[in-house]
Amino acid sequence: MDSDGDGIGDFTGLMRRLDYLHGLGVTAIWLMPFQSSPGRDGGYDIANYYDVDPKYGTLGDFVEFTHGCQQRGIRVLMDLVVNHTSDQHPWFRNARSSPKSKHRDWYVWAKRKPKNANKGLVFPGVQKSTWTYDEAAKSYYFHRFYDFQPDLNTAHPDVMAEILKIMGFWIQLGVSGFRMDAVPFVIAEKGPGLARPKEQYEILRTLREFLSWREGDAIVLAEANVLPDTDMEYFGKAGERLQMMFNFQVNQNLFYSLASGDSRPLVRALKKTRPRPSTAQWGQFLRNHDELDLGRLTNEQRQTVFDTFGPEPDMQLYARGIRRRLAPMLQGDRRRLELAYSLMLTLPGTPVLRYGDEIGMGDNLSLPERLCARTPMQWSTEPHGGFTSGNKPILPVVTGGAYGYEHVNVAQQRRDPNSLLNWMERIVRMRKEVPEIGWGDFSVLRTGTPEVLALRYDWRNNSVMVLHNLSALPREISLDVGLAGKEGGRLVNLLSSDHSVANRSGKHCILLEPYGYRWYRAGGLAYLLNRAAS
Repeated sequence: MDSDGDGIGDFTGLMRRLDYLHGLGVTAIWLMPFQSSPGRDGGYDIANYYDVDPKYGTLGDFVEFTHGCQQRGIRVLMDLVVNHTSDQHPWFRNARSSPKSKHRDWYVWAKRKPKNANKGLVFPGVQKSTWTYDEAAKSYYFHRFYDFQPDLNTAHPDVMAEILKIMGFWIQLGVSGFRMDAVPFVIAEKGPGLARPKEQYEILRTLREFLSWREGDAIVLAEANVLPDTDMEYFGKAGERLQMMFNFQVNQNLFYSLASGDSRPLVRALKKTRPRPSTAQWGQFLRNHDELDLGRLTNEQRQTVFDTFGPEPDMQLYARGIRRRLAPMLQGDRRRLELAYSLMLTLPGTPVLRYGDEIGMGDNLSLPERLCARTPMQWSTEPHGGFTSGNKPILPVVTGGAYGYEHVNVAQQRRDPNSLLNWMERIVRMRKEVPEIGWGDFSVLRTGTPEVLALRYDWRNNSVMVLHNLSALPREISLDVGLAGKEGGRLVNLLSSDHSVANRSGKHCILLEPYGYRWYRAGGLAYLLNRAAS
């Protein structure tokens, strides 16, 4: 929210919305980059790691914000963007000035353009090379992303020391952790002669050890879209590296399962990503501020998701993803939205929700690349959705049509007990009362039909079952929950009064409506006593 009418959200405005977030059940806020930046990549081109960009406020405003979060039991995570800097950063300006400059080796240079300069593009169709010639330096510099974002030489000891200093600075100001951007690129070897750069996993251990000494419960949540067989390298076999990672493998297969109505690809992804240290956790999500990356799916699977959720060319991005928000992807169908969020909330890990998704915000496909899903929050029916009192928000608020702020906004949904917002508040509250999902281990139960996914979570002598029908048709299943005696004989529905009692053969006959879902607790509601006695 914008507090001063300049059209840009700021820390003072965000501070005034903390009670809303607290009421929604939010326990941690992830902030996108807010340090000084030319703003050519949404703040991911940082020019000063040790300040707040004046358009967002001051360091004093930031500290007031973190203090307000602490008062409400909300932790703050901020983006740690250290794979690259802006080309306007003083380090890079100094580096390009002379081969003998202090910061020359903080970046990656080559006298001649490497032969593989057109390989490994992050933004195909937009980005043409990963090496660009600099006239002042008389050399080519490496940039995994855009040419205005030169890569830092993260293997250099002085660069690593500076990264630790940056982390320590913000921890001192009230930050509880970092969402680390582009982790596989941060830890990869960098240089002109590398055909297959190796990952330097010990960098992650260095970050973890620093955080443990400075702030014992601070974490790194990694953006690392990697294959399951390398997950443990990132976590560390003894949990000595990353504490959390976004589960891209599950995310991509989740959308394929939703598109195909077949739960089996999602089940396979869940099993592949099951291994993790007991001190580590997955971050489960549906959409974020980037495109929905489908790069790990097969061509056929990706096309199925494209056809279902992003059939038009302007809905797709970088030949691998979809740039839409969730609600328009699901055609605003309340049944499918509830199914998707219920599924995300009951996957093994910690759920991560994108702002505005709690009210079903739409997108603006007329905006370039990823900006279409980064439009201002829609608070009310006031001009510009109540986001700003100014005349020109930084991005246009979604206006008109089914997803315009005139119809989709917080104020109206607060007054409607059946709104998506109020449903979200209730189900988030229930998710907090089911710790088995976050702490327990899961088993996949047989349902007799691939359209229905059934998971059982077990933790401290208690069990929870969650069922989801991915089909547009009703499905009746005969379910053996795998529990003996009273525990398996009665399932208490946690979201309604539709409980289930096993038949004589010990199975539960459950009819799921199209896109239906159920959350059951085995036995009765004496689970708290059972847990306390364990």
